[in-house]
Amino acid sequence: MKVVVTGTRGIPYIMGGVEKHCEELCPRLAAMGVDVTVIRRPAYANDSLSEWRGVKIKDIPAPRKKAFEAIVHTWRAVRYAAREKADVLYMNAIGPALLTPFAKLLGLKVVFVHHGPDYDRDKWGRLAKAMLRLGERMGCRYADEVIVISEVIREHVRQRYGRVRNVHLIYNGVSKPDFCEEPEWLAQLGVEPGKYVMGMSRLVPEKRLHELIEAFKAAKLPEGTKLVIAGGSDFEDAYSRKLKAQAADAGVVMAGVLRGKKLHSLLTAASCFVLPSSHEGLPIALLEAMSYRLPVIVSDIPANLQVGLPSSCYFPLGDIAALTSALEKQFAQGAVKQDYDMSAYDWDRIAGQIFQLF
Repeated sequence: MKVVVTGTRGIPYIMGGVEKHCEELCPRLAAMGVDVTVIRRPAYANDSLSEWRGVKIKDIPAPRKKAFEAIVHTWRAVRYAAREKADVLYMNAIGPALLTPFAKLLGLKVVFVHHGPDYDRDKWGRLAKAMLRLGERMGCRYADEVIVISEVIREHVRQRYGRVRNVHLIYNGVSKPDFCEEPEWLAQLGVEPGKYVMGMSRLVPEKRLHELIEAFKAAKLPEGTKLVIAGGSDFEDAYSRKLKAQAADAGVVMAGVLRGKKLHSLLTAASCFVLPSSHEGLPIALLEAMSYRLPVIVSDIPANLQVGLPSSCYFPLGDIAALTSALEKQFAQGAVKQDYDMSAYDWDRIAGQIFQLF
């Protein structure tokens, strides 16, 4: 069985939820005997890989323009999949799904993964939002199979497009935690174990990191407590520049894009994890923090609520005072590790579900 994967910047070690989804899923499918090719955008890759963990890598360039990059790259990827006579085109996200009818015209079977309504992201203008909505419609209407990563998205697809046939709820997953200690790395960042709040996301408006910084700055926390933010931005823009200036003014540690031991050690030693975002599909960053048994504080958007955390973990979206209070309460009770049921988010199980669907 030959599967071509598109709608992602690429793998491995490339920032983003869709990228993490593909990085975890594709090697598992390859181990099951699937011939998997991931189409990458070479601008995001710092290597010359042609294969990784049994997954074929095909670099296809695309213009580095925020409005056109994804759609041009997907158009080229669909043509490649047709030339290679792929059995399945695994199409990720609603923007690339705009080309689902084109893929069908070329004779491809399309499995479309709806990772969330990206037109709700603050970074997009009116025209881009309209095109993303159209992409969602094309994917939901014309794909042979639709995968939704949450109950919220499944209900959205049912209500907006009336599609219930061949719609499959398959969650995102999380890897097993790698608890580790890297004291020299923590010292380099200027933080101590158990004395820092951790945020982890791309530096984009809908992640609301500016509100996290405001709340941290206002909170009365034990002396020496820091805020560490791991993540970066695809495109340096006015928001990311303003956020970095705000972080510098508040003494926030901007750790950049991390992976491996550096990231795992931060998750191991953090006092708590905060996700104040206004838009998520199924937040892999939150699941990862939960796998490290961290206390979590998250906004009360539907995607976060469906994870089923205790009510004390949630605060009203955009309520900086409530987030400030939640941080103070968390530190008052101490950094006690939490136990969560992560069985629904097992990547091996998820890969098996998708293999059966293929």
